[in-house]
Amino acid sequence: QVKLVESGGGVVLAGGSLRLSCAASGNTERYPCMGWFRQAPGKEREGVATIERNGTPTYADSVKGRFTISKDNAKDILYLQMNSLKPEDTAMYYCAADQGSMVIFGRPTPPEFGYWGQGTQVTVSS
Repeated sequence: QVKLVESGGGVVLAGGSLRLSCAASGNTERYPCMGWFRQAPGKEREGVATIERNGTPTYADSVKGRFTISKDNAKDILYLQMNSLKPEDTAMYYCAADQGSMVIFGRPTPPEFGYWGQGTQVTVSS
């Protein structure tokens, strides 16, 4: 079992930055693939960025060049640095961990199984 706790969300003006964190605990070595996903009101959950066991990142087209995913393996913390934020980035952001890759056809994809955090709200005002 894996527990994921997100933090770092908040309200920011368009063009601003935020850094999200996801602290993982439990049987994390069996769930080495991690990622960030988001869900806006009335929309489906979508992939933002994932990182493989070997550290390879994958980004959604909408965030390429603005967001950076990273992981501190020693501390079991996943990060998402978000720069040049836009109002359309407003959503609840979730961290997930899975045993295998969460990339399908080159895009971060919400896993069918695995573990999820409770989410952290990001609001970008114009």
